[in-house]
Amino acid sequence: MRGGDTNLDLFDPRTAVMDVASDYNTTTNNSGGGDGDFGFAFNDSNFSDRILKIEIVDEASETPSSDGGGVGGGCTSLADWARNRKRRREDIKRDTNAFTAVDMSAVGPEEQILNQPDNIPDDVDTENQDEETAAMIEEPASGDEGANDIDSNWSMECSTVLRVKTLHISSPILAAKSPFFYKLFSNGMRESEQRHVTLRINASEEAALMELLNFMYSNTLTVTTAPALLDVLMAADKFEVASCMRYCSRSLRNLPMTPESALLYLDLPSSVLMAEAVQPLTDAAKQFLAVRYKDITKFQEEVLNLPLAGVEAILASDDLQVASEDAVYDFVLKWSRIQYPKLEERREILATRLAQFIRFPYMTCRKLRKVMACNDFEHDFAQKVVVEALFFKAEAPHRQRTLVADENPNPNRRFVERAYKYRPVKVVEFELPRQQCVVYLDLKREECANLFPSGRVYSQAFHLGGQGFFLSAHCNMDQQSSFHCFGLFLGMQEKGSVTFAVDYEFAARSKPTEEYISKYKGNYTFTGGKAVGYRNLFATPWTSFMAEDSLYFINGILHLRAELTIRH
Repeated sequence: MRGGDTNLDLFDPRTAVMDVASDYNTTTNNSGGGDGDFGFAFNDSNFSDRILKIEIVDEASETPSSDGGGVGGGCTSLADWARNRKRRREDIKRDTNAFTAVDMSAVGPEEQILNQPDNIPDDVDTENQDEETAAMIEEPASGDEGANDIDSNWSMECSTVLRVKTLHISSPILAAKSPFFYKLFSNGMRESEQRHVTLRINASEEAALMELLNFMYSNTLTVTTAPALLDVLMAADKFEVASCMRYCSRSLRNLPMTPESALLYLDLPSSVLMAEAVQPLTDAAKQFLAVRYKDITKFQEEVLNLPLAGVEAILASDDLQVASEDAVYDFVLKWSRIQYPKLEERREILATRLAQFIRFPYMTCRKLRKVMACNDFEHDFAQKVVVEALFFKAEAPHRQRTLVADENPNPNRRFVERAYKYRPVKVVEFELPRQQCVVYLDLKREECANLFPSGRVYSQAFHLGGQGFFLSAHCNMDQQSSFHCFGLFLGMQEKGSVTFAVDYEFAARSKPTEEYISKYKGNYTFTGGKAVGYRNLFATPWTSFMAEDSLYFINGILHLRAELTIRH
């Protein structure tokens, strides 16, 4: 290291190779190796200062092939890889000690044996790396201590050693790429001065470890399939080689993504190092699932069978093609009742994982009332989200925009409006002196532009006198079919042969006053499925309505209002 700076982080993600390697490289730039490429020195005694002995042991729960299998553990598909990994993780959970002490009295004085679990379980604390090093590197035990360790070390110590590989290694090169090896070679203990180091691994890890060691010299891998890359990725996570993890992550992102592979990537261990190095891969997996299943009604049966991580990735998207946030709420309840039939487990998963992805402020008031009465949520939790939603609805538009802007760094984005099929409305209801409601519908300029030449956009349903209504904005031809224009209509949801007499008035904010100005009044006796309105609400052609100097777009928003009153 330069300048004696003992605080220099050799393993910063941006500087995977320590200075000693960089200095060496400047003097060997004509040797044929690229930047940081020490492939010529791999397993070469002329460029090595230590010997690494790798003991490959049998695994009690599997019968390895005679050659130990290739990278990927003999898996030909990601499904096989996932099944094997799940089995191994279950085996580890039965082990009481992840890192085991070893009776070293049976090995040579210059050797040390370092045991690693097959896979580090997700719940192992990896933050205190100094303590972890002390657990992994043990002083020679006395005979009594060794005897006491027999039971806890049974899984690794009583496994059959299938074969032993011996490699010549360069401690500076390995230490530069891996905090694991850096601490192994520089911890100040007697072992750090020994020339021989013994590493014991399971047979399923052999090929991946050899690929990893070669990568630490050459910065490249020979494997290209997803199962093989995942095996190397897991080995790189175990031995803390962040540069190799990023290489594997990038290679996996370049392979065709499938729902199965995306879900597998989201299920990778979440250690601190893994989270940083593999974040681009998990982000790509989430994006793939969000795009593939953005129309959750079309793929409802498939999505209902997805695991929690997959559903979270889909619900986090702003681009869900749903009628309204009410549909998202209904889907979440349906999924959680299928996957978590026990009420207490369902309440826990909803409160801690899924409810954060429901954008309650954009649900209708009628549905929010149902949230308050829903037994799937704890009452206090339901009250909290409903009150927050109602306060948001009551805020002035500029305050809502501020809340949305403040929400952007938040991954659940509960105040951000999705691209709903049915546009949200604000409704003010009156019971006296007559049953009446005032409905506000805002449309963005781009939404209106997308209506040309014959499109329609519908509002969410609202209710008056127990009957459901909706607004629909159209781009249509005028009465004489001479030009396109903007139309606004009021419809009643179909419900048998019910008739309903209503007085209605349409208004819009207009420049320069920016006040609501009445555009059309009428009355109509509705029957189920019928709609009434005005084909040319602004009495102007479409081109004038959409022009830059249009009177009706204020900061890019068209503000519409409809007043409905029941006729007696």
